[in-house]
Amino acid sequence: MDLGLSGKKAVVTGSTRGIGRAIANLLADEGVDLAICSRNQEEVDAAVSDLSARGVKVTGAAIDAADKDAYQGWITAAAEELGGIDILVSCVSGKGGKVDEEGWKLNFDLDLLGTTRAIEAAMPSLKASGSGAIVCIGSTAAVEDFAAPQTYNAIKAAVIVHASQLAKALAPEGIRVNCVSPGPTMVEGGDWDMIKNHMADFYDATVAAHPMGRLGSPEEIANAVVFLASPAASWITGTNLVADGGFTKRVQL
Repeated sequence: MDLGLSGKKAVVTGSTRGIGRAIANLLADEGVDLAICSRNQEEVDAAVSDLSARGVKVTGAAIDAADKDAYQGWITAAAEELGGIDILVSCVSGKGGKVDEEGWKLNFDLDLLGTTRAIEAAMPSLKASGSGAIVCIGSTAAVEDFAAPQTYNAIKAAVIVHASQLAKALAPEGIRVNCVSPGPTMVEGGDWDMIKNHMADFYDATVAAHPMGRLGSPEEIANAVVFLASPAASWITGTNLVADGGFTKRVQL
């Protein structure tokens, strides 16, 4: 299937490692010019070099998404450098962690405000695109109980709800908004890699709870994101696509 992405312009935040990087890789392979960011300049430089070698225009910057002015200023500058924004994918995350004041602030600043700030800054370009697409990253931990109460779970639920409501509000502007909610995903050096090495019983129990007997890969999540971002999904908006290999137990109606 031709996804119709060649020549599009995309901003992918939090995209030098893990799921964000897999999304950037796939978009580049589909002929999409990219703006990427993370907080580590060396990782940004390496990713820009690798992605550019795939034959697309790539720009990148080391940015802290919690710094509103710097973050939104970068997105505005990226739109100018790319010549517009057709696709916005927000992958910045504070990840799981402690349920305390610090944890709430971290996930609020990165997962929720990192998403809404990016949307706000990209909005003029997305409206001008005529076929703008926003994909937010949720989590299966936001749609049913998993492990223990965490700030990450609750804030990701807020992202999913906000994306659903934005989809209705922005449809008349020609902008689609969707979520992808990954289940447990194995990223080298990531949370589940750490859990495998230091919490083997919990890791093994999680794998055993998967009908497919394994965790997901970043590339499998990227496939879902890139499809929803593409013109091939032109009639899909307001959805939360759960990409978890059947891990969640709820019935989706």
